[in-house]
Amino acid sequence: MIALLREVSPALAACELSFLERAPIDVERARAQHARYAAVLTELGVGIEWLEPLRENADAVFVEDTAVVLPEVAVITRPGVASRRNEVESVAAGIAGHRPLERIVAPGTLEGGDVVRIGRNLYVGASARSNAAGIEQLRAALAPFGYRVAGVAMRDCLHLKSAATFIPPDILVVNPAWADPGVFDARVVVEVDGGEAFAANTLTVKGMTLVSAAFSRTEARLRAAGVATRALDVSELQKAEAALTCMSLML
Repeated sequence: MIALLREVSPALAACELSFLERAPIDVERARAQHARYAAVLTELGVGIEWLEPLRENADAVFVEDTAVVLPEVAVITRPGVASRRNEVESVAAGIAGHRPLERIVAPGTLEGGDVVRIGRNLYVGASARSNAAGIEQLRAALAPFGYRVAGVAMRDCLHLKSAATFIPPDILVVNPAWADPGVFDARVVVEVDGGEAFAANTLTVKGMTLVSAAFSRTEARLRAAGVATRALDVSELQKAEAALTCMSLML
């Protein structure tokens, strides 16, 4: 397994925000948290490949949004905000040696943070960042490989992966206030604690599920469901409306 990562931009505090109030961000602390994130991936046996730094792009560390990567193909996205569209070419260059590429083109918009994969099913949040044209282009690009793409209604959050993530082989962790758990093909549903609205974003790597250290009550629910967890402090990055999946592209 390989993870594509990009370093934290010194402009991080100027990030795009939709559902959070802007708060001061300690960029050096964010860099330390990102370095720890990379170190934990390495400890779990993931090879790290670093993408070209983009120091002027505040959101460039959140590489997940720029591609949807599957075993057979990678789809390079067209982010829903213009400020992020010049991130995609460096990501395409980083993936090109690993996968054939397809692309989302205008008028379509799509961000990888809106895509939750469960087996051969891809659920795509109909968000402000991923529109109907982008979802349809993703469906057409993946149909030859036998994937099903379904748009999912969501509310009150930036991306679908803010509302729900999947923990193989059969667990959906979800904030039911933001997305309907019944939409997803998952045998077991773990709802986030009522006081931890952003806790549904988890990243599972080789049987270990990474969770935000800010959401201990939801982590306890996951452990009770038999999930092996490891908590990471990503508090400064969360101020940029980010989470654990946002910072890597897994190949």
